[in-house]
Amino acid sequence: MPRRTPPSTARRPRWADWPDDRLLALRFKDLGVRLADCPGLLADMGRLNDELDRRGITRFRPHGWLSSEWFSPDGVPGIALPFYLAHPRLMKLEQTQMLEVEGGPPRERMRILRHEAGHAICNAYRLHRRKAFRELFGSVTAPYPDTYKPDPGSRHFVTHLDAWYAQAHPAEDFAETFAVWLAPSTGSKPRWRKTYHGWPALRKLEFVDRVMAEVGPAAPPVRTRRVVEPLHQLTTTLHEHYQQKRWLYGDTFPDFYDRDLRRLFSSDPAYALRPTAAAFLRKSRPRLREDVASWTGAHTYTIDQVLRDMIDRCKELKLRLAVPEAQAMADARMMLTVQTMTYLHTGHHPLAL
Repeated sequence: MPRRTPPSTARRPRWADWPDDRLLALRFKDLGVRLADCPGLLADMGRLNDELDRRGITRFRPHGWLSSEWFSPDGVPGIALPFYLAHPRLMKLEQTQMLEVEGGPPRERMRILRHEAGHAICNAYRLHRRKAFRELFGSVTAPYPDTYKPDPGSRHFVTHLDAWYAQAHPAEDFAETFAVWLAPSTGSKPRWRKTYHGWPALRKLEFVDRVMAEVGPAAPPVRTRRVVEPLHQLTTTLHEHYQQKRWLYGDTFPDFYDRDLRRLFSSDPAYALRPTAAAFLRKSRPRLREDVASWTGAHTYTIDQVLRDMIDRCKELKLRLAVPEAQAMADARMMLTVQTMTYLHTGHHPLAL
């Protein structure tokens, strides 16, 4: 039988029609939203439980609550969901402030939930204490780095979330491996066996497969329903939250050199009647942002900050288009992609989830 989600009786929030500046002045605790009033999110948690059921995990059910971001706390078999998913107005604010809504599309939301469920089930059954876990993934007690340096070509890690997130930390490696293992498959053979055939990462997936067969029917030893940093206790304002979040994603990208821009555009008087490079980049900004974010996994806000710097520098250098727009678009996309990959390889990708 499909799970039924109880109808919501929540009233329309008083801030639903407020302008951004007034909404940003609110503290998290003053939003007054609860997970119990979010039928869509409750349905997603139900889908996650159905997936666990189908994989033979019948006694573990992660609890959820609203907080400032996605996370699963150490020692707690539960999942914090970001506040902005609780209401369309908050999602619109997230889009305005960060240029994307992480977990907004239903498919992406389920991918993140599977990842967070990996953290939660590791806590519930204390899987990180096993010797085989430490041998395959490493110690989850290792300090989290502020940034990490992924190797996009590595076959020692699964690929699930953007930016090769399994490479960030042993705990993330396990959570990503669990998410790949849990994802629904078509046919009798799990998709991961075919996808990762011949990869060293297959050993990690086979470990998850064995351990889940063992613990799936058993009650977890850690069953606390504790919540960490619930929304109704947070006194931070939304303005303060986004100020910090934008700093995280916008302060670590490498500089663009003038020579890179001069290769794309020109200050030669011969092109004085052509559109300015700044105007071209401003018009192309959404498309460039989306393409490069899709290809590299870098956060959209980070890429937009770089584009903003490019536009400002093009104005200062008085650069104009010197080639047809289609070629300029392809060249700009390539330059931005190369710079982003350089950024990832030099170890400046911020940890997010």
